[in-house]
Amino acid sequence: MNHGHHLAAWYGVIGAGCVIHTINPRLFDEQLVYIANHAEDRVLLYDRAFQPIVDRLRHRLSSIEHYIVMDGQDEGSFRALIEREDGNAAWVEGPEREPCMLCYTSGTTGDPKGVLYTHRSSILHALTVVTPSVFDLSSRSVALPVVPMFHAAGWGLPLAGAIAGAKFVFSAVNEAGVLCGLMNRERVTHCAGVPTVWLGMFAHIDATGEWPRHLRLATIGGAAAHRAMIERLIAMGIDVAHLWGMTETSPVGTAGQRPGHWDEMTLDEKLDFASKQGQIPFGIELKIVDDEGSELPRDGVSSGRLLVRGPWVVQRYFGAEEDCVDADGWFDTGDVAVLHPDGTMQITDRAKDVIKSGGEWISSVELENAAVGCPGVAEAAAIGIAHPKWDERPLLLVVRKPGSQVNEAELRAHLSTCVARWWLPDAILFVEALPHTATGKLLKTALRERYGSYQLAST
Repeated sequence: MNHGHHLAAWYGVIGAGCVIHTINPRLFDEQLVYIANHAEDRVLLYDRAFQPIVDRLRHRLSSIEHYIVMDGQDEGSFRALIEREDGNAAWVEGPEREPCMLCYTSGTTGDPKGVLYTHRSSILHALTVVTPSVFDLSSRSVALPVVPMFHAAGWGLPLAGAIAGAKFVFSAVNEAGVLCGLMNRERVTHCAGVPTVWLGMFAHIDATGEWPRHLRLATIGGAAAHRAMIERLIAMGIDVAHLWGMTETSPVGTAGQRPGHWDEMTLDEKLDFASKQGQIPFGIELKIVDDEGSELPRDGVSSGRLLVRGPWVVQRYFGAEEDCVDADGWFDTGDVAVLHPDGTMQITDRAKDVIKSGGEWISSVELENAAVGCPGVAEAAAIGIAHPKWDERPLLLVVRKPGSQVNEAELRAHLSTCVARWWLPDAILFVEALPHTATGKLLKTALRERYGSYQLAST
């Protein structure tokens, strides 16, 4: 998990000329074994809390030679190894295009794929991430990355923070009360995490009245923050910045920033702007194309497949025989997006998740965000169900907040004020929970398998 020894291991491994490979312990056993063996890992550093996983899988990990417990006390522990050294060691010098880090995708379909970062790509990425238009880090910043360091290189913060000289505050426990108390004791100014972090924080604030008093920037990624969440954070005096990216983009692809006329914008205009996925930072190029590969205009209306290229964008997956980009270096993200004239990018869906109804596209992401904005709704997922006339129509699956009695009629009334009438779901089902990937994203494949044969009442 996130702690000082983990951060030191990053710097030490990279500085020694080796490759740091972060592994998500929340993955299934088969994925963990595949990733470690595919990467040909030689040393495994792990927290004592994960000893049962190590014991269970050790006989299947073919290349690992050394096991080091981060918080152990014996001779083979991290602390014991460090204390035996005098600290007088020079970092390895070498070509900038040598590899320094390996991250694997979460592998929702098929085996996870490895993305190998070089020293050059990582430093170029970090130089952009540190800027005011992305994480806005300086030596006066106090950053608490709630995002685990094993999620897409910790969004680039470990290296960017070192460049800026920022102070890091880590918590291995991501419970809202613990995080809020830590933020106030350490005067945290920057926080980075997925939207569920703030759902828990809001519940803590409502119950105790305690809130992160020094926080000035909340960077949210992994999933879109809904409008109501952004509005509440802004009301608390906290700037909100969306972050979009993926393992294949090291991971930052776009980041929220404020336009020059921000102070003159109305609250609705600010919320509209902040709800989008952000602007294109230096070093990244984006374009959208139709199904035939023709580039679409950046008019804020046209929607197409999102392509990206840049010095920290993947060219070939680790161990693969062919590039995963086209002849011009463009990588297909699998997202469907709109590009606005001012350089703002807005994700409307995953290409595989978009609902195609009567020749038109319905954004499952926008429909879900609209549903979560309804009082009493904790989480929502929209999937397309086969329809004899319209090809597909939306089925909305909803998890209520604890104690909530929100019903279908109330939810439909709310949705009718947020989305076009033809976007309204043909059916709404209230469920106890929704499936998620190891990185916390909605597992739409599981939902389509379970509800794919659902019979819609409408015709």
